[in-house]
Amino acid sequence: MTTSPRLIARVALFSALIYVLSWGTSYLPNVSLIFFLVFASGFVWGAAAGAATGAIGMGIWTTLNPYGPAGLPVMIAQVLGAASGGPVGALFSRLAWQEMPNRRLIPWLVLAAITCTSLYYLPVNSVDAWLYQPFWPRFTVGLLWMLISMGFNALIFPLLFGVIRFLYQREHMA
Repeated sequence: MTTSPRLIARVALFSALIYVLSWGTSYLPNVSLIFFLVFASGFVWGAAAGAATGAIGMGIWTTLNPYGPAGLPVMIAQVLGAASGGPVGALFSRLAWQEMPNRRLIPWLVLAAITCTSLYYLPVNSVDAWLYQPFWPRFTVGLLWMLISMGFNALIFPLLFGVIRFLYQREHMA
């Protein structure tokens, strides 16, 4: 990852978007554009930039959200979980997605959405259940919330992929 001022500005912008759009969706349970933005950052600018976007954006959100900051162990799990979507986006960008028709691209985008959601929620739910006990009932309920988020992300990723395609072409083919 080159740390040009241009890339730093893009990571900062996407991190700020995570915070702002999280406010906008804070009243919709488990509907979040965080996963898509981190995936998009990784897709367009690489794994390190995507991970940085996720870590910074989630760090700001989990500290300054309207419900109060999370406990430190949960906050660390949230930041690391959000950052993991960047490398997923970078790996996805290596597929021959430019040549894929949309009907073949959609299942891959749904898989990416499921992967990003799982990489976030599994560590967060594990830490939350471990801290606040009883582990298995709390973890199981967390998995149900994860499935709701997964469903929304499976819709969001294919619907908004055109934005990523535009950014990628602007950044790499101009």
